[in-house]
Parts: sequence; C-alpha cells; structure tokens
Amino acid sequence: MDFNDSLEEAAFRRECRSWLEANATRKERPDQMHGRGLSAAERMQASRDWQGRKAAAGFGAITWPVPLGGRGGTPMQEVIYREEEGHFDVPQNLFAVSLGMVIPSLFVHASPEVRARHVGPALHGKELWCQLLSEPGAGSDLGMVRTRAERCTDGRDGWILNGQKVWTTLAQFAEFGMVLTRTDPDVPKFDGLTTFYIDMKSPGVEVRPIRQANGEAEFNEVFFNGVFIPDSQRVGAIGAGWKVTLTALMNERLSIGGVMPPELWRTAAELMRAAQFNGGRALADGRMRERLADLYLNAQGLWLLQCRGLTALGKGKEPGPELSIAKIVGARTLQDFGYLAIDLQGERGVLAAKEVGESWRLVEQLWFGAAGMRIAGGTDEIVKNSVGERVLGLPPEPRTDKGVAFNQLAR
Repeated sequence: MDFNDSLEEAAFRRECRSWLEANATRKERPDQMHGRGLSAAERMQASRDWQGRKAAAGFGAITWPVPLGGRGGTPMQEVIYREEEGHFDVPQNLFAVSLGMVIPSLFVHASPEVRARHVGPALHGKELWCQLLSEPGAGSDLGMVRTRAERCTDGRDGWILNGQKVWTTLAQFAEFGMVLTRTDPDVPKFDGLTTFYIDMKSPGVEVRPIRQANGEAEFNEVFFNGVFIPDSQRVGAIGAGWKVTLTALMNERLSIGGVMPPELWRTAAELMRAAQFNGGRALADGRMRERLADLYLNAQGLWLLQCRGLTALGKGKEPGPELSIAKIVGARTLQDFGYLAIDLQGERGVLAAKEVGESWRLVEQLWFGAAGMRIAGGTDEIVKNSVGERVLGLPPEPRTDKGVAFNQLAR
C-alpha cells in the first residue's frame, strides 16, 4: 500500500478537516476526553446527536452504499476521517456495535422491507441496536447458545423466545437488538441457530445493567421471558443464524482502529517526560524508553492491520482472519499503557481521576476497560487458536462435538 494521500484523498482530508473545524472544537491535548460531568444517559444523547450531524454531512457511514444512506466512499476515506476526527473534542462513538456489526448484517441477510425501515434511523442516531450473542454458558463458543426460540402453537406466525444473554453493550439504551437463538437442538450446534431482531421494549424483555469496577454500567444482562417475535423479524433463513453472526464478527474486527485513542504513544511520552524515575526524568531511562517504543510499534502495527482489512473490503474481498491479531495486540497495548501510566505515578497511581485531575481520566478508563477487551469478542486464548489454525496453518484443536447433535452434548 501507498500510505501517502493521493490527490483525491488529500482533497477528502481537507473536506473532513474543514467540516470538523466548523462543527467541533480541537482537542487541547491528545488525551482530552469529551463529556466530563455528563451522566451515562447524557453521554448517550450526545453521541446520538453527533452521529446525526455526521450522517447529515455524509460522514456517518462513509463506505456504505449511497442508496443505504452512505457516501459510497472508499475504505481509505474511512481511515482518513477517523484520523481527522481523533484531533477533535467530540462525543464518544457509542454506535460502533450498532453501525459496525448489526446493521451490516441487516444489509446482507435481512429483507428489503427491514432494511428500508431500520437502516436510516440507525445511521442518523435515532435508533441504537445491540448485539445479543454471549450467554453465561456460551461466550467464546457461541455454538453453545441455549436461548431458545420455539414456533408459536396458538396460530400466530411467530416465535416465543426464552433465555438469557450477558455482556450486552448498551442494551439499556438500545431500541432494537439482534439475537442469536437455538431453534433446533436435534442437529449439530452451529446448524441449529437462527437470528432474529427484537424491539427491546417488548413485553418479557428485562435488562439488568452490570455495575463495573469503574462505576459505569456499559454491559448488561438481558432476560427473555416468553417474548413473542413475529416471523417477519427473522434475519436470514431458519438454521442460518451462525452465518448471520459471522458477518457481524468479521465487521467487528475492522472496528479496532476506533478503539485505540489517537497518538496514545505521545500521551505516554508526556507522562514519562513529567515523571521522576531513579533521580531523573523517566524519559531519560533506557528501560522506560523501551516500553514507550513497544507502545508506539504496537499502535502503528494496529493501524496497518486496519488499513489491510479496509483495503480488502475496498477490493470486494472479505477481511481475513489475520485481523484477529488486531484484537489481541490492541487489548494488550491499552492495558500496557495503563500499567505504564500507573507505574510512573508511584503510590499516586492508585488514585482516581477526581483526585489526580482531568488528564487522568483516559488512564483510568483504559485501566478498567482494557482487561475486558481481552475477553470481549472471544478470549485471548480462543482468538490465538483461530490465528494459529487459520493464519499460521497449525494443526487444529481436537473437537469432539463435530457432527454431534446439540442435545447430545455434555453441558
């Protein structure tokens, strides 16, 4: 790849920068975070409003087709916009799952009527979607999903949903959710899955926020107690739920670029320049500079992997399994940054942002959030297996459940 802007890309970058200058304020420092003092609901509304403004200006979904409300732009234009937006104090993107995973699945697998009804409101921030996948006994192995959807026996054309999901991001604010269910327990585990979408305000849907160590409640448990789903809300064919889910998961890997704060290594360098270590500045110590170099190299590597995936999409190909590497490296890099920042503060590293100051909010957020990233979307161990088998060509793990009906598996 040529990473220098072409004439067209340079013109697009100027367009992005001009619009952002007119609609947002530049950050005073790279680690500045939007929304100080706002409640979770207020941050959610700010994200909705910003998404709506971006969509109206043609930046809400740059690579989406024009008939679906996008710009019909190139993957590199998406990268350019993300780079430019990272320099501005704008609301956190709380639509990453909604627009990055769920709606792309609707593009491919839902009916034209469903797309016509839901894509526009989602793009403009009016409707938030959540992804209802993981369960207490089905996290990294989604083939073990037990939430069941059973055909109605009372004459209605639909299904009755019962079960539980967990770790569902922003379910408490979502208008709709895409749910993976088991519709046939008599076939192998991945063959008996079907996907539906549901109104999160439907009778029988209960959302319970999970309080995290940092006091936030980004994740939720969701319970389904006799929820009726019309068959018109089925996404894809009966038994094709895993195919729908794979579409979402492949798109999820491309969002890693939005997880890394811009110029994170510069933030670390500033912390090292200000901190004392062994009687001098931390930046003067070779061991500390080595940690800074590792942080820089990881961040650059993640950006290159993102570019590779976006380039594949631009050529009409699916992003490859090598993007799984981005998840492993990204989570570890954010966690390493948190460790480094806290180490540099000595005993003051255990203090919260409200005691240390506004500049500590990013460190605090990454410290608490990075550990969860090593679990979300598949644990490090599961993802490494995928990389080993699908990228490196190593012998696969023994699988004793292949071809065995789900109801015959040990649970």
